[in-house]
Amino acid sequence: MSTLPKPRILLLSAYDAGSHRRWREQLAASQPQFQWDMLALPPRFFRWRIRGNALSWLNEPALHKSCDLLIATSMVDLAAIRGFHPHLAGTPCLLYMHENQFAYPDSGQQHSSAEPRMVNLSSAIAADRVLFNSAWNRGSFLNGARDFLDRMPDALPDGLVAGLGDKSRVLPVPIEDHLFRPACRRLQTDCPHLLWNHRWEYDKAPDRLLLLLDALADMGQDFRLSVVGEQFRKSPGAFDQIRRRYGARILAWGFLPERAEYDQLLAQADVVVSTALHDFQGLSVLEAMASGCLALAPDRLAYPEYVPASQRYASHENDSGAEALAAARTLKALLELPEQIERRAPEPWRLSHLQQQYYQEIRTLLNRDQALSQAGEM
Repeated sequence: MSTLPKPRILLLSAYDAGSHRRWREQLAASQPQFQWDMLALPPRFFRWRIRGNALSWLNEPALHKSCDLLIATSMVDLAAIRGFHPHLAGTPCLLYMHENQFAYPDSGQQHSSAEPRMVNLSSAIAADRVLFNSAWNRGSFLNGARDFLDRMPDALPDGLVAGLGDKSRVLPVPIEDHLFRPACRRLQTDCPHLLWNHRWEYDKAPDRLLLLLDALADMGQDFRLSVVGEQFRKSPGAFDQIRRRYGARILAWGFLPERAEYDQLLAQADVVVSTALHDFQGLSVLEAMASGCLALAPDRLAYPEYVPASQRYASHENDSGAEALAAARTLKALLELPEQIERRAPEPWRLSHLQQQYYQEIRTLLNRDQALSQAGEM
């Protein structure tokens, strides 16, 4: 008895940072019905990666073979990929948007360029389906693309952004089921364990974390602190100030290479803190919430999609001092009335809940391709 071969999926990740790598490995592991081939480039040299990935992969054997479905992440120059490899032009393609360049904050240290935004835009146009990891990501992309195109002088097609909206939907990066724990952990109100677990870069605003810690200290609120996350060759100076000023309170510091050690920290902390200026989904906050942490996050970005209102502090993007004070006051209010805290595990983000939705997206594109092939043969 013969069995049909599994459909072959080629997945491209042009800037394979930690969350991107985790997503693609998780996706392949959760969808064994398909044969997976993957190409990934290291997460460095951002401007070269987003503009040059199609050239970097020009001679890759995997791109010279046919596949049943092409999946690309948001940094991939999909239009160029399909142009360089004409046999892929008719292959159905799904674009997964971990982030979008229209809403990425400017560090002030880079040369302004429209190219990253054009790569995002042309890739979305070239894709048959576009998935976003949050409603905020999708909305900011569509609004940003509309504003961007409105500034162009002429010769624009009608209905472009509306068409992108029609073929896009929200499908988050899932949280593994094993991270979910019963919400029965007692909150340490006298000296809570605060966890800041983000990339050590400017867009996660460690300077605002320092101001928050200063505000708590000024209020007389004791705390313990863990500052962990992916680190790079250069980190903002706020980290050194935090370590000097609050070293006696620190329980964990820096990148934790062992996943089990990180998961244990999630299960021990009381409050996961975000000070981010950019977070398109907030995977680190979702993981901590699944593990039983309360959240303390600004009222912006994707956080309103899953963080209870009482755990979101007023957003003051242009006034870091005012925002730090708002965050400190929000935390104090939670600690003073622990019995009124809403503990909300992000159940809709469970892998077991989202796994079938990913399967349906893939199957729909494969079935549509088969239907088109059959129609062409008639």
